[in-house]
Amino acid sequence: MKKTYAIDVDCANCANKMEQAACGTPGVAKAVVNFMTLKMTVEFAEGAQPAEVMREVLARCRKVEPDCDIRL
Repeated sequence: MKKTYAIDVDCANCANKMEQAACGTPGVAKAVVNFMTLKMTVEFAEGAQPAEVMREVLARCRKVEPDCDIRL
């Protein structure tokens, strides 16, 4: 399953950090952050629960960029 989320991030470097953090989250098969459109597209692993996975993605993203937000 693939879903797209609106994000709030201040710079392209921070967006890259968010993408790396999301990709390392269990339950995420692939994540792409587009800084120009302020969107994150997440492809979930088979059997993953998107709501639970995205809570963990947000927590990991805030560790590398405390000011970021993902509209879940």
